[in-house]
Amino acid sequence: MGYIKLGQSSSTLSGGENQRVKLACYLGMERQQPTLFVFDEPTTGLHFHDIKTLLKAFNALIDRGHTLVVIEHNMDVIKCADHIIDLGPEGGKDGGMLICEGTPEEVAACKKSYTGQFLIKGKLAEGGCPIPKVTN
Repeated sequence: MGYIKLGQSSSTLSGGENQRVKLACYLGMERQQPTLFVFDEPTTGLHFHDIKTLLKAFNALIDRGHTLVVIEHNMDVIKCADHIIDLGPEGGKDGGMLICEGTPEEVAACKKSYTGQFLIKGKLAEGGCPIPKVTN
């Protein structure tokens, strides 16, 4: 986000940039009441290094007692989740059904889950989450 200028109008930012600016502001505040954060595909357009930074920020929020709901398609983020709710099996009119839910390992064991198939074939085998999880 180094290309954004101090005082730049928020109307010039993308949705993802707005989410990240709000996240940075919240992390800079003193302890707040536990809050539920909802992030809609926050990794869109981010380099892998920036995704790691975002995951660290998410863990900082969790460490402060907040709850995060993240709608995401990036498996590097999904495999770091404490709990996954997998909807499908497809998109649009062919989707929206609960396929399975649970930890990444439990979803990986669900044969009818596309997410689970992807997790078991590669991402979980590659060493799990690149950022250590915070467990409360």
